[in-house]
Amino acid sequence: MNYFRTAVLLAALTGLFLALGYLIGGRSGMLIALVIALGMNFFAYWNSDKMVLSMYGARQVGPNEAPQLYAIVERLARQAGLPMPKVFIMDNDQPNAFATGRNPQHAAVAATTGLLQRLSAEEVTGVLAHELAHVKNHDTLTMTITATIAGAISMLANFAMFFGGSSRDENGNSNGVGLIGGLLLAILAPIGAALVQMAISRSREYEADRGGAEISGQPLWLASALARLEQGAAAIPNPEADQHPATAHLFIVNPLHGGGIGSLFSTHPAMADRIARLRQMAAQRGQYGGNSAAANNDTIAPIRSRGPWG
Repeated sequence: MNYFRTAVLLAALTGLFLALGYLIGGRSGMLIALVIALGMNFFAYWNSDKMVLSMYGARQVGPNEAPQLYAIVERLARQAGLPMPKVFIMDNDQPNAFATGRNPQHAAVAATTGLLQRLSAEEVTGVLAHELAHVKNHDTLTMTITATIAGAISMLANFAMFFGGSSRDENGNSNGVGLIGGLLLAILAPIGAALVQMAISRSREYEADRGGAEISGQPLWLASALARLEQGAAAIPNPEADQHPATAHLFIVNPLHGGGIGSLFSTHPAMADRIARLRQMAAQRGQYGGNSAAANNDTIAPIRSRGPWG
């Protein structure tokens, strides 16, 4: 059902993009919009992972540079039945992580130094299992396409605002939206795109939480990690994410600092709801926490490397 809903929302986003092109330039405008969408998605398919990793200054590490981190990812990939993804570390004090790549054979997981220094090994395991669930569900490609189309909608909306959409059809009749219509499009189209993108992202986050808990076998590890991550993201800025807000949906928790009306368009579900679902999942497995430090959010030794981070 969630995959069907995602497909419907993606179709709605594409339809909004094509409709915007039609309102601006008629049938020819819609055709141009379709060509632009296909071109942008083709480029994103092959290059999005490299672009986003470069944006955050992520560097690839192996078993020699970060043995414990690499071993966790390797073990989780094996448990998930996935090829070993590339492992990256970002020099960023905010505890966070994301996955990228067009398919499981070309996947990468990236963790911040803040995540590795502030969370326990069990919590880091929960976070990385969540990211591998995204890889297994092909969410990395879905969210890349979503972000690409949403960005293209904003681009066309700006075009409508500046040029007014005063084109004519084959019979010489005006089919443009005019100056006022262009202004409305510039405001409403990106909002509509953001709402659809938000719905897709939230749906995929819930699925990744569930899938990650199944991969690790410990829902409470992820529940504990999410609570820490929310606190850390609220207190510690992520300058790169603030410069590239279109990538915020990739992270396990919202890396942006804003609040206010912007929180209404958050691409991430409410943290309390995510944690409650994971605790319910743990209870169904007979895992009630007990004296577990991960379940009670007590301090466990953070993950450490036997050498420098590289």
